[in-house]
Amino acid sequence: MTNESCSVGSGGYSDCSLTQTLRELAMERERPVVRSKKWQDNLVRARKVELLLLDVDGVLTDGTLLYHEEGGETKGFNTQDGLGLRLLQDAGVGVGLITARLSGAVARRAADLGFAHVYAGRDDKVVAYGELLKKTGLSSEQTAFMGDDLLDLPVLLKVGCSFAPANAVAEVKQRVHYTASRSGGHGAVREVCELILEARGQWSSILAGFTK
Repeated sequence: MTNESCSVGSGGYSDCSLTQTLRELAMERERPVVRSKKWQDNLVRARKVELLLLDVDGVLTDGTLLYHEEGGETKGFNTQDGLGLRLLQDAGVGVGLITARLSGAVARRAADLGFAHVYAGRDDKVVAYGELLKKTGLSSEQTAFMGDDLLDLPVLLKVGCSFAPANAVAEVKQRVHYTASRSGGHGAVREVCELILEARGQWSSILAGFTK
């Protein structure tokens, strides 16, 4: 049966079919992003996080180091990670770095993003972590750390919520609470920022602020 209220355009599409298509597109835009079971399983743990700590090479970057002939080095940072970290801080969660390498590029990136805690050139990361807990008065349950290699394990095993990027070594990924679907320098940090914000019940309102 033909619905006489639906006119047919020159392209052979009726007004009704176009309206239905637009309706379906609108519904698709409003449909929540489907998260993994592992993501869901870690929401309770992540809800307690008041401070996210990060390694740099392999986490905030893809781990590639480009040496210049004149002696400097280049690192690449992901802008989506940057926005995620800004949103996290705006929501009241602190952010910091614990890294074994000293780098002017890292210092500049940390300053650009307003990191409250920067521990650079620290091979013994667990000592730096202990200093930070003493300084902030936070408990281990209130802290999270994302690392990708063996040097990060001592801290990853102490924090309340431990993360690894997809490119982390197997020994790290099998010991952390959550492994991101994305690699370091390619949105892994953004992913855990969103997990923490969702756990705190803040992600929906943040997203609404960009879509209204």
